[in-house]
Amino acid sequence: MSIQDVAEKLKAQVANAGFDRSVKFDTGPDGVLLIDGATVSTTDGPADCTIKLSLDDLESLIAGDLNPTTAFMSGKLKIEGDMSVAMALSQLIG
Repeated sequence: MSIQDVAEKLKAQVANAGFDRSVKFDTGPDGVLLIDGATVSTTDGPADCTIKLSLDDLESLIAGDLNPTTAFMSGKLKIEGDMSVAMALSQLIG
């Protein structure tokens, strides 16, 4: 699955969720996924919070197969910026 496929999968979840912050998933060489309010794109830009992880781990996270807290504690994902945004996002995609 590509970063674009993940973005398409998330659009429906994010559209009516009432999420009013911005978060960027940085998958390194595989690209970025930016959620800004109800918008999902693969264009890089500023965000309240950046989550760094592999594309495989992002796919697992969105599928519900990877627990965000466990991933953070084990170092599979790193959070930069506003931690409360990442926590709010986990309610949306977790």
